[in-house]
Amino acid sequence: MSRPAPTPIYTLRGAGGPLNTLHFSCHGGDTPLLYSASGKGAIHIWNLNTRRAERIVEGHSGNSIIWVSTLQAAHTLISQGRDMQVCLWDLSEGRSEVVDSVWTGSVGFCQCSVLETSPGNQLLAFAGQQTEEIKIIELPSKTPVCTLVPDAKVGMVMCIKLWQPDSGPGPLLLAGYEDGSLLLWDVTQRSELSRAKAHPEPVMCLTFDPERLRGISGSSEKTLSSWMLDRQNNLQLQDDVTLVNAGVSQLCIRGDGKLLASAGWDHRVRVFGWKKLKPLAVLQYHTDMVLSVAFSDHQDPRQRLLAAGSKDQRVSLWSIYNEGADTG
Repeated sequence: MSRPAPTPIYTLRGAGGPLNTLHFSCHGGDTPLLYSASGKGAIHIWNLNTRRAERIVEGHSGNSIIWVSTLQAAHTLISQGRDMQVCLWDLSEGRSEVVDSVWTGSVGFCQCSVLETSPGNQLLAFAGQQTEEIKIIELPSKTPVCTLVPDAKVGMVMCIKLWQPDSGPGPLLLAGYEDGSLLLWDVTQRSELSRAKAHPEPVMCLTFDPERLRGISGSSEKTLSSWMLDRQNNLQLQDDVTLVNAGVSQLCIRGDGKLLASAGWDHRVRVFGWKKLKPLAVLQYHTDMVLSVAFSDHQDPRQRLLAAGSKDQRVSLWSIYNEGADTG
């Protein structure tokens, strides 16, 4: 007998707008939290024990918020809005105030990427005012580090990912562009290391596994493209995954490197084994495009969750493949 189709263990309602981005914070303190940000400029901080919004933070002048994250420094939230601002929030002791902001000048949908370089210090990468440029600054000082502009015409920057390699200097940055290209940048040298043409359409999203030096990207078409870095930091295209329906908003790899989730324009979340890209499950609940997916960072593997946020203004939470299942 085939397994019954999975259902959400619960859903969160009341966000009041399309759910563009999700971020878990479950490893510190007693209360596991999920941050969601909407197209109406609201950030909901959901208490996963009570399954209710503990707090609602309004920002970015009501403009759509496209990215949220937390910094290691306690109670510091960072958000990016379509008002061309990145805001740093102090959420300690019941506060919800913007303590600093960065003007990006970008009107696109490219989400920022943040990398902790030392305790209390981060690098922040974001799409700049010019179509193809990526700017990187240090936080909290806001000192400019570099501006990365490709030599060839690749169109608008669509998605970026900062990461720190285990060996050699760093950090490095992966970027997907409007013409379907992926570029790997050396931030320190401000130079392009390699490129690959991963898609015929714009790269809508990418995610990267620094331990395995392997990544995957999606676009508006029916194909996910997987790729890897060799020892010389050359991008090498690997297998493609053909989807039933076109369009992927976001991709996410679980922290243990076993699962990959995709947010589909067809209202579905698809789950694959990350090792061999074996299809494992199709999660059907939402009534509109799924815009975001995130795996929780619980320390206990049995508590791990997958969250999906949709244009239908709901967040679904799922518990899947937590007990050593063969994910392939």
